[in-house]
Amino acid sequence: MVSKKIKAASEMLATIAAEGVFEKKGEDVVQIDLRNIKNAVADFFIVCHGNSRAQVEAIADSVQAEIKKAVGINVWKKEGLENAEWVLLDYVDVVIHIFQEANRKYYRLEELWADAGLKQLVPEGAKPKKTKKNSSAEAS
Repeated sequence: MVSKKIKAASEMLATIAAEGVFEKKGEDVVQIDLRNIKNAVADFFIVCHGNSRAQVEAIADSVQAEIKKAVGINVWKKEGLENAEWVLLDYVDVVIHIFQEANRKYYRLEELWADAGLKQLVPEGAKPKKTKKNSSAEAS
């Protein structure tokens, strides 16, 4: 029973973090579910990018504010704010990676964790982006 509560708490924290990202228009938001990966460093990674240093900083601030407001906890460790090319916010069970777009393409974090569950996140009320696969199905 305790492990279910912990899993639910990390899922909730990941959702709140994503809301903070969407608040500042973070792009290409992906949730990486690491719970089934042996010796994973966290339950979830949230990965996104911004288009400038200022946007990356704003996303990081928004995520921290949303989590503080919702559950009252502060970030355990944060790195990368000096140059805001890749900011990491570590909440132990959930780690948020906020990149500038060029660095995200270079490091390809999602590919490193390809064996984990990847889920594209969209803001509440937004329609998911069409892919070739689902747009051709709609045409039939």
